[in-house]
Amino acid sequence: MAKMLKLIWQCLYSPRLFKIYGDGEKDKLYQPKQLEKIGDKIISTAQSIFTVAGYTSPFMCTYIYRRGFFSWDETVFLSKFFSGIGCLIAISLFMRAVGRAFNSQYRDFLYAITSPKTDDKSYMTSIRKYDFEFSAWPVSFAMPAKASSSWFENIPFNKCSNINLPIYQRIPLQVIAFIAVHTFALRLIYPGTLGLIQNLLWMPLMEGRTQLVETYNGKRAKIITSDANCIDTIFVENRHHTNGKILVICCEGNSGFYEIGIITTPFKAGYSALGWNHPGFAGSTGMPFPKQEQNSIDAVVQYAINELKFPIENIVIYGWSIGGYTASWAALNYPEINSLILDATFDDLLPLAQNQMPKSWASLVKEVVRSYVDLNVGEFLTQYKGPVQIIRRTEDEVICLRQGQLGTNCGNNLLIKLLISRYPPWFSEDNSLREAIDRYVVMTEAQRATIDQQELSETNRRALQLIVKYMRDFQSTHCAPLPEAQFADIMKTIHLKN
Repeated sequence: MAKMLKLIWQCLYSPRLFKIYGDGEKDKLYQPKQLEKIGDKIISTAQSIFTVAGYTSPFMCTYIYRRGFFSWDETVFLSKFFSGIGCLIAISLFMRAVGRAFNSQYRDFLYAITSPKTDDKSYMTSIRKYDFEFSAWPVSFAMPAKASSSWFENIPFNKCSNINLPIYQRIPLQVIAFIAVHTFALRLIYPGTLGLIQNLLWMPLMEGRTQLVETYNGKRAKIITSDANCIDTIFVENRHHTNGKILVICCEGNSGFYEIGIITTPFKAGYSALGWNHPGFAGSTGMPFPKQEQNSIDAVVQYAINELKFPIENIVIYGWSIGGYTASWAALNYPEINSLILDATFDDLLPLAQNQMPKSWASLVKEVVRSYVDLNVGEFLTQYKGPVQIIRRTEDEVICLRQGQLGTNCGNNLLIKLLISRYPPWFSEDNSLREAIDRYVVMTEAQRATIDQQELSETNRRALQLIVKYMRDFQSTHCAPLPEAQFADIMKTIHLKN
C-alpha cells in the first residue's frame, strides 16, 4: 500500500507522456487509462480558460466592477466559485495520477526518467524512446550564465526612435510602444509564440517530430542559454554520408518550428542538420526579443561545437525568412563558419512592418521596431566577410512591399547592401554601377540570362556578374520548401562563387 501511494505521489508531479517511439504506427499516440484521460481533459481545459482569461482580464475586471460584483455578497460568491474550481482541479490531478500509476506503459516511462544517471549516454538513449513534456527533458548543454543587467542599465524609455517629435508627443508614444511590444506587438511579429497557433499545430508538430526521430534517427536535446532560457533542438546526423561532415544549423521563420520546417532540406541533401525553436515556440521558453534570439543561436552554435563535435569551419548557417536575423548574427560572431545561406530574407524589418499596418500608425511601428525588435539583417550581413548566398523567391508574397512586384522584394535591398559593403571602391568611383544593379536586380534570373553581355558596357557586365555571384532565384511563394537538389547545388557552388 505504501509503495502504491509513493507511486501515485510520483505520478502526481511527473510529466505528460505523448508517445512511445516504435510502438505501433507513426500516428499512434500513448493511450492513457480512463482516469488519466478524464483528468488530463479537465486540466487542459482549465489551462486554456485561464490563458484566455489572462488576455481578457482588463476587460473582465472592468465588466465585474461596473456590474457591482465587488460587493461583499458577490465577493463571497466568487470566492466559493474559484474554490470549487480549485477543488475540481485538485481532484483531476489525483485522478490523473491514479490512472498513470495503474498504467504499465506509464510506469515504464516513469522508471526511465527517474532512474539514476550513472551513464549519461545510456540514460539519454532510454528516455529518447519517449516523447513527453519538454519542461521535464534533461539538459544536454548549458551556456555559462551571464550577469543580468540592472534596471537602470535597461531603462525601457532610455531611447526614442522619433526624436523629431516634441517631448509631449514623444513620451506617450514611448509608453504606448512599451505596452504594445509586451502585449501584442511581438506576438504579431512572431505568431509562433501564440498559444492558439501552437494548439492548432500540436498534431502536425507531433507527427513531424515523430518522423524526425523514427525515420531519420533525430536526437532531441535541451540547451540552456546564458539568460536561462531552455531551447528545444533536434539533431539529424549524416556523418556516414559524403556531405555529412558538414553541419547545417537551421534558423526558422516567425511561424516556423523545426518539426515542420526547413531542417528536412539539408539532411535529405546528405548533410547533417541541427534544428531549434525560437524562444517561446513549442518547447522553448522565453520570448523572441532580439537579445534572447542572439543568446539562443549562440548556445546552439556552442552546442554544435562542444557536444556534437563539429569544427566551426564545417558549420553552415541556413536562415529562412525572419530566421535570417539569427543566422546573420551567428555569421557575424562566428566568421570562421563554412558559409551563410539566407532564404526569403529581408534586409530590415521596419519597412515590412509599416507596410502591414495603417499609415497613421507609422510612428508607433517605428518606435516598437527600432527600440525593441530592430531586426536589421542587412547591418549584420554587411559586416560578415565569408561565403554567402541569398535565395530570392520570385513569387514571394511576404517580403514584397507590393504584391507580385519583384522590384519591391526586400531581398533586393539585402543584396545591394552586401555588394556595397564588399566592393566599396567600385561604388565610390561613380554611380553607374549602382544604377546598373538597380536596373538588373528587378529582373528574374531567367530574364537576365537572355541579355547578350557582349553588347554591354564593362559596368553593366560587372553588375550582372555580382548579382549572379551572390543571389539566385527560386520560383515559388514564401513558404514553399526549398528542394534538396537546389540546396545541394548551392552548397557545391557557394565557395566557387565567393
